[in-house]
Amino acid sequence: MHNMKFTRRFFIPCILLTIMVWASCKVDKVSPVTESVKDISGTWKVIKATRNGTDITAYNGVDFSQFSIVFKSGTYTLNNRLPFLTDTSGTYSLNDPQYPMQISFAPVGETAIKTDFVYPIVTGVRNIDLTFSANPGCNSNIYIYTLQKVN
Repeated sequence: MHNMKFTRRFFIPCILLTIMVWASCKVDKVSPVTESVKDISGTWKVIKATRNGTDITAYNGVDFSQFSIVFKSGTYTLNNRLPFLTDTSGTYSLNDPQYPMQISFAPVGETAIKTDFVYPIVTGVRNIDLTFSANPGCNSNIYIYTLQKVN
């Protein structure tokens, strides 16, 4: 009889605990989060430039600090020419406004040029990474410009 009392004392709390755990579990519907449209409008400057994997940001022959690109309402304007995808201003578009992987530059009166588009946040700051071969120039030279928005 003594063993039966112990079993009841143990059994009833276990049943109650099981019921409480089961009753507390409910399935919540998780709504998918819609990614926002990427807004690149504003003035962007080169903070790092590489050519074929070598950092050329501090290269003596080029002053990257003077170059900027201004994105505004589907157009872009280049300031202080550098080796870039294009020499002239024009229009731009992202291949997907929410999940862009490419950006297309269409200089006025010329054919559009597409390039890889990466939009990372680095140490809390949004950057744009563009990878391209300079035109005109040697197609074996691969440039990567890391741009950061000017405040």
